Amino acid sequence: MGWQQRISLALAERREKQQFRQRRVSQHDDVRTLCVNDRRYLNFSANDYLGLSRDRNVIAAWQQGAERYGVGAGGSGHVTGYGAPHQAFEQQLADWLGYPRALLFISGFAANQAIIAAMLQKNDRIFADRLAHASLLEAASLSPATLRRFAHNQPEALAKLFSPADGGETLVVTEGVFSMDGDSAPLQELHQLTALHNGWLLVDDAHGIGVTGEQGRGSCWQQNVRPELLIVTFGKAFGLSGAAVLCSEETADYLLQFARHLIYSTAMPPAQAFALQTALRAVQQGDDLRARLQKNIRLFREGAAAGGLAILPSSTAIQPLLVGEEQAALRLAERLRERGCWVTAIRPPTVPPGTARLRITLSAAHQEEDIQRLLEALHDANGQ
Repeated sequence: MGWQQRISLALAERREKQQFRQRRVSQHDDVRTLCVNDRRYLNFSANDYLGLSRDRNVIAAWQQGAERYGVGAGGSGHVTGYGAPHQAFEQQLADWLGYPRALLFISGFAANQAIIAAMLQKNDRIFADRLAHASLLEAASLSPATLRRFAHNQPEALAKLFSPADGGETLVVTEGVFSMDGDSAPLQELHQLTALHNGWLLVDDAHGIGVTGEQGRGSCWQQNVRPELLIVTFGKAFGLSGAAVLCSEETADYLLQFARHLIYSTAMPPAQAFALQTALRAVQQGDDLRARLQKNIRLFREGAAAGGLAILPSSTAIQPLLVGEEQAALRLAERLRERGCWVTAIRPPTVPPGTARLRITLSAAHQEEDIQRLLEALHDANGQ
C-alpha cells in the first residue's frame, strides 16, 4: 500500500465519519473567556475548575522560580534534573494526601503509561472500567498483562472477572471522576472487592483532585479510600500541568528503578514545581472557590433541567450534553459559537459510538450571567 496511501486513507476515513480533529489557535486573557480569530467567547471547554491558571500568586511564584532556578530542569531527575523544588513539592503532596511518597511526572498521560509499563508482567491481569481514560487503556493494551474491561461503575461486573489467577497479580483501574461523563466511581466498593482478591487498585483522580473532598483532597479522600496507586494531575484544578503518583515507600523506589517515562525524560522545570507549591496552598485554602464552583454547577443543572436538556447525571464541573451523532454534535457546537459560547464537541473514538456530546465544563471563575447566557444559547441552538 505504501506509507502515503495508508495515511491518506486513514485521514479520509476520519473525515467521512465526522471524527477529524483540528486545533485552533486561542488566546486566554482570563479564565472565563478565550479569543479565536479575533472573536471573544465565553469559555466552557477548559478544565481550569478553580481558575488558578490566572491566579496572581501562582503566576508570581512561577516568575520567582524562573529567576531562582531557571526555566528548565536540564536533564532527567536521575541525572541532574531533580532539585529542591521537586523534593519539597513531592513531600508536601504526600503529606497532604496521606501517602509515604509522591513522584512527579511531566504529565498524567506519562504517569499512567509509566506505572502500567513498569508494574505489569506476563500472566498479570488488568481489570479496567470500560470508560477509563485512553492513557490507561492504551498502556494496558500494550502491556504483557491480560486486559479485561468491566461495565462502567459496576462493581458487580468487576466481581465476575475475578477467578484464580495463574500465578500473576491483578491491577484494577478506574478514574475518580470520569473525564467524559463527569460521574464518580464507587471507590469503596471497588477497593474492598479488589482487596478481597489480593489485587491493587489504581485511581486516576485527574478531575477530582482540588475539587472534591476536604481541602480538595479528591475523590479517594472524599470516599475514605486509599488506593495502592493514586494519580493526581495539575492541569485541571491546580491550573498548571504535570502529575504525580502517590504510593508506598517501596513502590516509589521500584518506580524510580523501572519507570522508563521517569528515567528517560527531562524532569519538570523546577520553576513549575516551585509554582505548584503555591498552587497547592491555593487549593488547600480554596473552600470559597469550591463553593462558587458548586453554585455554578447547581445553577446550570437547574436551568438545563428546566429547559429539558439531555444532560448526563453529574455533580461535578463536567456537564456532558448527550447529542448522539457526530455531525449533530458538531452543528450544535457551531451554533453555540455563533452565540458567543465556546463548547467542544466530543466524538468517537474518544467516546463510544452513538454517544457524541458537548462536554460543558464549569469553573469557579464563571459568573451567574455567564451560566444564564450559556443556557439561553443552548435553548436557542436546540430550537433550530
